[in-house]
Amino acid sequence: MFEKLEDVEDRFQEVEGLLAQPDILADQGRFRDLSREHAELNEVVTLFRAYRELEQEMEDLRELSSDKDPDVREMASQELPALEERHEQMAEELTQLMLPRDPNDGKNAILEIRAGTGGDEAALFAGDLFRAYTRFADRHGWKVEILNSSESAAGGFKEVIAMVSGKDVFSFLKYESGTHRVQRVPDTETQGRVHTSACTVAVLPEAEEVDLDIDPSDLRIDLYRASGAGGQHVNKTESAVRVTHIPTGVVVSCQDGKSQHKNKAKAMQVLRSRILDSMQNEQDAQMAAERKTQVGSGDRSERIRTYNFPQGRCTDHRIGLTLYKLDAIMQGDFEEIIESLRTHYQTEQLAKQEQ
Repeated sequence: MFEKLEDVEDRFQEVEGLLAQPDILADQGRFRDLSREHAELNEVVTLFRAYRELEQEMEDLRELSSDKDPDVREMASQELPALEERHEQMAEELTQLMLPRDPNDGKNAILEIRAGTGGDEAALFAGDLFRAYTRFADRHGWKVEILNSSESAAGGFKEVIAMVSGKDVFSFLKYESGTHRVQRVPDTETQGRVHTSACTVAVLPEAEEVDLDIDPSDLRIDLYRASGAGGQHVNKTESAVRVTHIPTGVVVSCQDGKSQHKNKAKAMQVLRSRILDSMQNEQDAQMAAERKTQVGSGDRSERIRTYNFPQGRCTDHRIGLTLYKLDAIMQGDFEEIIESLRTHYQTEQLAKQEQ
């Protein structure tokens, strides 16, 4: 790892030199790319240099620990343990920084939740889960904007699609893709029996126009009247938009906005992200037959988590983590689950690198 870190430092110094050259300064595109690379390398190099300085301090203290003066020896022996602990922490931080970074981690995310098996209870849970993610977003200062939704008669959502915008949104939410199972007693259950239902969650990185160029001739756009609650405009104007990408058959509808123009723009956001996600999944499948280490890959078939309300228990089946704080989780406290998942998959990445 340290040979790689020295290579990173060499590249950092090279980029610094390039950024000072007049021809680079005159080339806005090249300057922008190098500036971005410089910023990415800076965190690693700064920590690596601090790590080496700390190693030198530790070496100096080890020499002082055999000094003739007993006061000096005592001082060295007292200071060394704290430096050794910090040394281990910095080594772990460097190891994580050197892991391959998901290029989508810094992007916004499109969150899609759909009720699955369980009828009205599944739709109610889809609504509960969406509110939990909204609270999680609030904790991080992110913005949540509903792009499209379909409410069920009993409440909750048959489907809800939202854009979550903010710093490193996808790096957190990508772990939530999959089937979420809920076990609880419905309000309509008179015998007190626990019912099991499920909903699926899909998290897609927001695709920008530079990521995917869509030919307008490949699109079919249908306009129709919005349905459901929403005021008088629902019955009077064709503000809802359905966009079909003919080559792939991907269809996206959007009706939550009152403006046809805004609904079309939102639908295109979702469409672009779904197509890009599908393309990336195909590429990943060609590179690796097994996708076990790929989180947020779009695989909706595998049950990833169970929410057991009678026991107040939440279990993530991918890593065998069980927490007895379901109330807090449904209030948006996903930090412990996501951090455990992050650590697990980083450990798998490290193991692969060492093979």
